[in-house]
Amino acid sequence: MAFYQFTKEQIVPTSIAELWQFIAAPQNLKEITPDYMGFDITSQEVPNLMYPGMIISYTVRPILGIKTTWVTEITQVRTGHYFVDEQRVGPYSLWHHQHILEPHDEGVLMRDIVSYQPPLGWLGKVANSLLIRKKLAEIFDYRTHALIKRFGESPVITS
Repeated sequence: MAFYQFTKEQIVPTSIAELWQFIAAPQNLKEITPDYMGFDITSQEVPNLMYPGMIISYTVRPILGIKTTWVTEITQVRTGHYFVDEQRVGPYSLWHHQHILEPHDEGVLMRDIVSYQPPLGWLGKVANSLLIRKKLAEIFDYRTHALIKRFGESPVITS
């Protein structure tokens, strides 16, 4: 079975406290997700900040407009530093997403490390090379622009 990692870094010209308040609030996920993904939180009650053990369910239309249920658990949180979400129900055999914040001279270095395994064995491997990896890059590029719109652009360029 194929296993992949996708990493994205961005310098956000704000304080760690302000960025944390934004990214650790589940309600803000929709703002940083492309509209075509049809992202909607379906959990009954969603608190203002994530916490370890929190379950978030939502629907999303990642490919061809096909509606998919996705359930993630926030497995680790270190306030102002990082949190980890892991898929419990959804399209991947494995999904582990680390959101890491580090101080930077120009604001905050935000690093995402997504470790994932597509379903369907060799078909998933083919799908990753043809579609999945490109789609992840597209989604994270959208998020980069959404955060620039919200916090401004840093003079430092990252990957």
